[in-house]
Amino acid sequence: MDANVVVGELLRRRGQAKFETLEAELFIAPRAFGEATYELERRLEPLARRAGFSDAQKRAWLLTALNLLRRRVTVIPEETFAPFEPQARLRVPQDPDDWPTVALALALSADVWTEDGDFFGCGLAVWRTDVLYTHLDDLGASSS
Repeated sequence: MDANVVVGELLRRRGQAKFETLEAELFIAPRAFGEATYELERRLEPLARRAGFSDAQKRAWLLTALNLLRRRVTVIPEETFAPFEPQARLRVPQDPDDWPTVALALALSADVWTEDGDFFGCGLAVWRTDVLYTHLDDLGASSS
């Protein structure tokens, strides 16, 4: 997972509900996890202000989001994917800070879940949120 997806989804009721029931294993690099936790708090502030949240409501929303993140997403240590750094950097030259997410996907033979266009064309399967949710919903419906 890329940090932008984590933040975007955990700041929405729909995203929190999906995270709770998602039938997928979710992995994130430590750098992306740190970015996500920082951005959750930073981006919640203006949303809470617009929604008229009290400080207690804002804090409850943040705690729910952070709890979901910690419970549903596994942080993979950098030493697991560090050998893939050179190859990952070649795959996302437009944003070198994205290399850990690509390296992690390479190390785990996994897909990437992101809304960041810098990942598209990196040679890995890249899923946008709406397409991933539809795909997983279809899989769930066909297995019932």
